Amino acid sequence: MSRNDAAVERRRWKIPFAAQLLIGLALGLALGYVARHWSLAWLGTALDTGGTLFVQLLFLVVPFLVFTAIVAAIANLRNLAGAGRLVAKTLGWFLATSLIAVAIGLAIGLATEPGAGIVLDGGAERPETTGAWTDFLTGIVPTNVVDAFVNVNVLQIVFIAIVVGAAAAKIGDKAEPFLEFNRSALELVQKALWWVIRLAPIGTAALIGKSVYSYGWDLLGRFAVFSIDIYVGALLVMLVVYPVLLRLVAKVSPVQFLKKTWPAIQFAFVSRSSVGTMPLAQRTVVERLGVNRDYAAFASPFGATTKMDGCAAIYPAIAAIFVAQVYGVTLGVQDYLLIAFVSVIGSAATAGLTGATVMLTLTLSTLGLPLEGVGLLLAIDPIMDMIRTAANVAGQMTVPVLVAKSEGLLDQEVYDAAPQPLDEPSEERRPAARTERLEPEPQPVA
Repeated sequence: MSRNDAAVERRRWKIPFAAQLLIGLALGLALGYVARHWSLAWLGTALDTGGTLFVQLLFLVVPFLVFTAIVAAIANLRNLAGAGRLVAKTLGWFLATSLIAVAIGLAIGLATEPGAGIVLDGGAERPETTGAWTDFLTGIVPTNVVDAFVNVNVLQIVFIAIVVGAAAAKIGDKAEPFLEFNRSALELVQKALWWVIRLAPIGTAALIGKSVYSYGWDLLGRFAVFSIDIYVGALLVMLVVYPVLLRLVAKVSPVQFLKKTWPAIQFAFVSRSSVGTMPLAQRTVVERLGVNRDYAAFASPFGATTKMDGCAAIYPAIAAIFVAQVYGVTLGVQDYLLIAFVSVIGSAATAGLTGATVMLTLTLSTLGLPLEGVGLLLAIDPIMDMIRTAANVAGQMTVPVLVAKSEGLLDQEVYDAAPQPLDEPSEERRPAARTERLEPEPQPVA
């Protein structure tokens, strides 16, 4: 048997990455149920430890990943014709889809009244993070660069990276040694993070098992309507809004999109981190969906840190209505418009990390609602955060397709082809995705 035949045989018996995640998910549910049902503390501790270690590994390189990726993204825009238009279109679609998501959240919340009938027991704890939307604005600029990295303040790291990237792009060739170093550092960080992602099936089992063991599903009983609202809202955005936009605007197959992006969405569901999912999502966008590599290098990092339809649009909209109803506060049209404004403008406050407590606190503070309401939802936050992050990442992969198709930066052959396996190193197979702006062929002069 030749070496090529041996490689084909190995791939034939290799379990696909998406299937490995599903196996990990099922195993985690089973282990969590066994540990909770039979009160096996040792198993619960093992699941907790495994899940914690996986998340720590995932976030170990987050500051360096965000910084190097965004600096490279800004620099890569120099290679694209009409870079300003690409940025404007990307941000425009971020805004438009966020408005749609928050409108769906408000509609669901008003229709179902998730806070009706909830009786306070005085057990809610006040969240540590408080403040108004002005605190978010002033918090963008760090007082100390080192502190931004040490404290993993992703929003401040994004600001620093944008400034550095823009400055490097402005001075041109003199910045090339720094940009080359940054590209090398980005490759190193992505390689290390990819090793962590390869552990995702084990991490999936541990994280899901930990959630089932620690919380069970009984907590959802008290907040049944609220919980269902969040999942329904996220699924509507993921399975209706995005596919409709892909079909009507980009004129591509939504089924193909969902089929190819499913591993990244599933990983986001388990890891609860948009930034942690970014390398997998970016590879999916380039290698499976055919988006131009240079444009994806800009859209994916910015999406992972600012495009949060689940955490910053659907969730705070429904949660604000929930808290207002629990505390007997009547909201008016002006309040709903304010929720939409804060959700869209303040989406970067979630910063791609797990949880949406910062965004919810920001929304409640702006509306003048009791911040103790956040404490009511902390118990079920891990369960809610799974579907929120999945919606985030789905949107972060939808917008690049919409923009790339409108700008001639989408390779339709790659998009329509069978899904490429994502569990192989990307450098071993470069897709046929175009790396230059597609221009119309010159017409003969009459």
